[in-house]
Amino acid sequence: MRRRFFAFLREAIRRYFVAGILFFAPIGVTIWAIVSIIVWLDNLLLPRFIKLVLPGIEDPPSIPLVGMLFTFVVIIFLGVIARHLLGGEFQRAWERLLARVPVARSIYGGVKQLVEAIFASSGQSARFNRVVLLEYPRRGVYALAFTTGPARGIVQEVTELEMINCFVPTTPNPTSGFYLLVPEADLTEVDLSVEDAFKLVMSAGLVTPDNVPLADSTRRKTS
Repeated sequence: MRRRFFAFLREAIRRYFVAGILFFAPIGVTIWAIVSIIVWLDNLLLPRFIKLVLPGIEDPPSIPLVGMLFTFVVIIFLGVIARHLLGGEFQRAWERLLARVPVARSIYGGVKQLVEAIFASSGQSARFNRVVLLEYPRRGVYALAFTTGPARGIVQEVTELEMINCFVPTTPNPTSGFYLLVPEADLTEVDLSVEDAFKLVMSAGLVTPDNVPLADSTRRKTS
């Protein structure tokens, strides 16, 4: 009787512990990420600016959200300068200078392309946010992927096909994955938002969006 009671108690504790983790972990991680970003922005520029203006202050006071607002205003101010005062000629001269430094040009080029992809115009962002199915890692096995636009330059010139840049995320960490060049004809577009696709990948299929319609091309291929 006692053994059965302890077995029941152990199973109940395990069940409720798992339920608590599943409920609070996403909330806790989200709150932690938001708070970390706000604190980082609060400590980014404002304390240094206060020390520069008022050098007599040893420990500048930290007021929540003020540093984040100050950083935002500084970025807007730099954007005005870059757009109206410096112009494209300054940027081209800066890029020519960095092109002579092997490590710096690689870092600058990669960061610039990433930022331009994230803050692209509406027409480009729709292309960037396509969710597709492709046969990977072999024929007959499908994987969800995100397109990042058509291939350009030398990678496009070596083939007569229209190649598309694709990112195949991994489970359960979708921030890592594989970069693939896939012909447009081999992609099957899925009527699925990027957010829902990430949920599907992160949960390994456990969290499936309800009533997700497939594109016409998907229906034709799977019929």
